[in-house]
Order: sequence, then C-alpha cells, then structure tokens
Amino acid sequence: MMLVADSGSTKTDWGIISADGLTTYFSTSGYNPFFMDIDSIRAAISSEVGVHLAPLEVQCVFFYGAGCQGSQVSNMERALRQVFTAAVTVEVSVDLLATAKALLGDHPGFAAILGTGTNTCLYNGNAITYHIDSLGFLLGDEGSGTAIGKRILTDFLRNQMDSPIRDAFERKYGLHEAEIMEQVYASNYPNRYCASFTRFLDEPEASGKYRERIVGEAFRDFFEKLVCLYPAYRTLAFNCVGSVGYHFSDLLKIEAEGYGMELGLILPTVIERLTLYHYSLR
Repeated sequence: MMLVADSGSTKTDWGIISADGLTTYFSTSGYNPFFMDIDSIRAAISSEVGVHLAPLEVQCVFFYGAGCQGSQVSNMERALRQVFTAAVTVEVSVDLLATAKALLGDHPGFAAILGTGTNTCLYNGNAITYHIDSLGFLLGDEGSGTAIGKRILTDFLRNQMDSPIRDAFERKYGLHEAEIMEQVYASNYPNRYCASFTRFLDEPEASGKYRERIVGEAFRDFFEKLVCLYPAYRTLAFNCVGSVGYHFSDLLKIEAEGYGMELGLILPTVIERLTLYHYSLR
C-alpha cells in the first residue's frame, strides 16, 4: 500500500494506492511542524489516519507539507515513521513541490499556493529552481486566507464596515473585541482562526463590493510583494492550487491579467493529480 499526503496548515488530503492499484481519498486536519511538535503530530496522524486504514499495511509514504523545510523535514519523517512502522519508504518534501508536480507535471512554469497560507515558485519539470519565501503569516503570506481574514477582522474592530455588513458580521459570529484579540494573540493556531473569516465574504451583505475590495487588495498585495519579484513573470502563466485561489478565482483572474499573466490551471486541491503522479512511477 502506498500513501500520498498533501498537508497545509488547516487540512491534509490523503491518497491511498492499494496493492491492486485502486485509489481512495480522505482528509484530516493539517500538520505543520513549525506549529506542532513531533509528539502532537504523531498522535494526531495516528488517531485521524487510523480511522481510514491500518498503518502497518502501509509500505510507502510520500508526504508533502507546509512547513516541511530544513530541520522540520527530519522531524516530520520521525513522526511519520512512529505511525507507519512497517513502511520501507518515508519521504517528506515541502508542499510547494506537490503543487508544482500536480499543476505542471513534467513541464516548466510558475506554481503557487493560495490557501490558509501562500507560497510560490518556478519549476523546471522536475524540481523547484527559484523560490521567494512567503515568510509565514506574521511577516508575509500576502493574498492568503489568513491575510484576507485579518483584513476583515481589522475592519470590524476599527469600525470600518458599512452598517449592513457590520450587522451581518455581528449576527453571524457574535464576537466582541476581547474574544477576537485573545484568539489572535493567545490561541495555538491564530492563522487558522483568521483564515476562517474568509467565509464571511459569502454572506449576502458582504458578497458584492466589499468582497471585491477585500480580496482584490489582498491579491494585489500578493502580486506586488511576491509574484512580481520573479524574473520574467509576465512571460509565464499563473497556475495555482488552494481553497482561496479556487474560491475567488474570478477576482484572481482580474488581478493576474492586470499584472500581465495569463491565468492557467486553478485547482482546489492537488491530491488526485499528485496521487496519480506517484501511481505512474510505480
């Protein structure tokens, strides 16, 4: 049995390739080694994945995850080996490589992640050749769900919403300033908390010009501070995976074309194409 995973900070998508070649998929919570220690990751994977399969039957694990860089790669490998103790192969790579493989296959180009966080790269058909660090949600992650959620929360806390939008926000969430500030500054996963407010933009009161302004500003920030830093970016198609890019693809198209990039493939997740990629290498 082969197991393929694409993990963000919020959600992990898993693909199972059985011995007879059948593929099945399931999802669990996200596992980011920058925010979780080895014991927490091991316990979470063991309890959540164990519902869907017998860990001892897994022979190969290919795990692509947010935060899986530098020393965190070995930490994630250790956590996975403690769960999948019979696995002969356990490989851990950054989630950006999974994105490039799923979006571009063996062709060179530009690939991006627009989900809870962001990431971008140039890919040569085999490996990432150029990468500008998104710097995470405290210093960067422009255009991400976290960045969009922070804009919404800031508007609410500073009373910058029109009355109908503010009333809708209060009805939906019933939050006070102290509660928000505690979650943002004292919770374990403030990035997830902020990103959860992107759903507010689907509310009827917020789904028009307010949605266009908030998301448009976030995407322009993303292009100005990340995408435009890549050499010859205007000669490349903009390919992207992630819930934010997919859900707001209408606004993403406007911004990409405004910066001289044709919109390429936009996917909500990579797991099916990534699993098929590894299946083809068997």
